Amino acid sequence: MPHAIIDITGEVCPMTWVRVKLRLETLEAGDTLEVLLQGDEPLRNLPRNASDEGHVVRSFERLADGTTRLVIEVGQG
Repeated sequence: MPHAIIDITGEVCPMTWVRVKLRLETLEAGDTLEVLLQGDEPLRNLPRNASDEGHVVRSFERLADGTTRLVIEVGQG
């Protein structure tokens, strides 16, 4: 199960979801994508958008520097 990482800490909505969605489309079902993000808006929107697209949010963790690590498993599509 390959694991990819994308850092969108410098992006703002709606580009946060656009970048994540484009990256998810390059992965296979069952792969995971680790997303590094900052801010409350992406943290609210990305899990919902991913679920709406059929993906599974496996975890999220707030890091000491204020960044959040979100892990999404690619759905069957």
